[in-house]
Amino acid sequence: MDIDFNYDEILFLEGESGIVGVVKVAHDNKMLFIATQDNEEIVQFLEKDDIIAVSNFKKDKRAIRSQAYLTREEDSPIVILNKDHPSVKRLAQVLSVGEKVKLNCNIIPGTHPEQDVLCSCDSLSGLSIVKTSTGVKLNRNHENYTIERF
Repeated sequence: MDIDFNYDEILFLEGESGIVGVVKVAHDNKMLFIATQDNEEIVQFLEKDDIIAVSNFKKDKRAIRSQAYLTREEDSPIVILNKDHPSVKRLAQVLSVGEKVKLNCNIIPGTHPEQDVLCSCDSLSGLSIVKTSTGVKLNRNHENYTIERF
């Protein structure tokens, strides 16, 4: 299923108990900085049509927009937490950035340094989101979505 949207728009994929917002990176030669618990910094180089996906378990669109904005426009680094870090259980949203994102409800939020896996609610689990030049391609139909101004 193909869904087209512009660089100034955000795609919301809604599930029963969560929501995922998707925006395009929208900038050429973008670098994403990823901080690890091991005191390392990983740099991921991005293309203009790569995607930023933010998963939120409170269905809070404003929080999703804010996190996507901080990542895309303010170059805010991503922080990877170890699974035993006390803050993991308090994460209300997590994000993934790159060419594709696989949604999965069977992982612990914030503990996967692989940038193509993102924790989601049950009803969105198994959904793959792959960038296209005009939007994204989903691996299955998902009719409960909206496109709004970013």
